[in-house]
Amino acid sequence: MARKASQRAVFPAPDHDHGRCSSDAIAHAEQVCLARAQRLTPIRRRVLEALLASHKPLGAYELIDRIGGRGEKPAPITIYRTLEFLRDNGLVHRIESRNAFIACVHRHASADPVVFLICEKCGAVGEQASAAVADTIRSASRAAGFTPKAPVIEIAGVCAHCRAA
Repeated sequence: MARKASQRAVFPAPDHDHGRCSSDAIAHAEQVCLARAQRLTPIRRRVLEALLASHKPLGAYELIDRIGGRGEKPAPITIYRTLEFLRDNGLVHRIESRNAFIACVHRHASADPVVFLICEKCGAVGEQASAAVADTIRSASRAAGFTPKAPVIEIAGVCAHCRAA
């Protein structure tokens, strides 16, 4: 039973309360910005909301299309700077293999390594912080005299929801 609860936390059920999921993440972003004396400007909020619209990674140009809609579209540099701000504050992650970004809906230290589980069927990305993985990375890095900048582990496969379908 605990395993299923854990899977739901990593890959939200297709029928989860996505509105609450998104509003909780925005509230967390506001708290982070307030605590750091930074602003969640309208463009930062819109980019974060666009990323929160699903649990799938989006590239910068996909974000431009979603945010611009039929109106004026933001310049790519604006989106990249916004993503950099959100990433620096631990509010989004970059999925390297997809050259895309995903909103962080988990509260963890931004320096902690995160394991991304990427479903090849539905495109959802699960995010799992792991103390064991973090310890292994720290030990291996220390042994090599290496200081990792942003350790990222991405694993492609099939999520429990798609496997069950």
